[in-house]
Amino acid sequence: MSKTVIIIPSRLSAKRLPNKPLLKINDKPMVTQVYERAMEANIGEVYVATPDQKIIDVINNFSGKTIITKDNHKTGSDRVYEAFNKIDDKNIDFIINLQGDMPNIEPENIFKLNNLMKENDSGIGTLGAKIMNNNEMNDENIVKVKTKENLTEKNFLKSEDFFRIGNSDDNSNIYHHVGIYIFKPNFLKKYINFSRTKNEIERNLEQMRILDNNIDINVGLSSSVPLSVDTEKELEKVRYLMSLKK
Repeated sequence: MSKTVIIIPSRLSAKRLPNKPLLKINDKPMVTQVYERAMEANIGEVYVATPDQKIIDVINNFSGKTIITKDNHKTGSDRVYEAFNKIDDKNIDFIINLQGDMPNIEPENIFKLNNLMKENDSGIGTLGAKIMNNNEMNDENIVKVKTKENLTEKNFLKSEDFFRIGNSDDNSNIYHHVGIYIFKPNFLKKYINFSRTKNEIERNLEQMRILDNNIDINVGLSSSVPLSVDTEKELEKVRYLMSLKK
């Protein structure tokens, strides 16, 4: 039976929204909300990887698990890999990198991504959701992923590209990228040891480093798009949305 661990990289030094992980949503810190969604997926152990004692205290008070990491990592994936190597269990088959600023991600989609990886011979996987209108398609703050064919509830297709602004009139098979990744451990190790690529730097998209090194990222269909919180406006929106589920 395969084993999965979920690691949530989190730090206080966000530039656009200071102390973001500790901001309250429904009377709970954001990072705690993400931790709860991960636990509700019920697929394995959950850890928060962080260099910040305040985050450690919050998660420990919640009876959650933390791994302290260095504070100078360039990416969340680097932080996740350091944390993974500090876990005593060496029989882990899959590592989920769950962003700490998606408090309303649906546990069913975390569960689905894990199942897709177990059922397919993939090294790296992620999710995409249907784009609902042209405003989404043209919004450079929304990362898109393109696949060769339509995503369905059951398939797990190779991504062809990731981008913010499209350069074609053909918008078929383009989806709203959901920032959650699942790795086989050896693929995560490969990824963090690659040098940054031109596409990664120009597009400000880490995942281009993977594609530029000829490694596939498979994409599953997400039933919804979690709000990634980077601004005060997004924080207020997610507070409202999650208050409806109380």
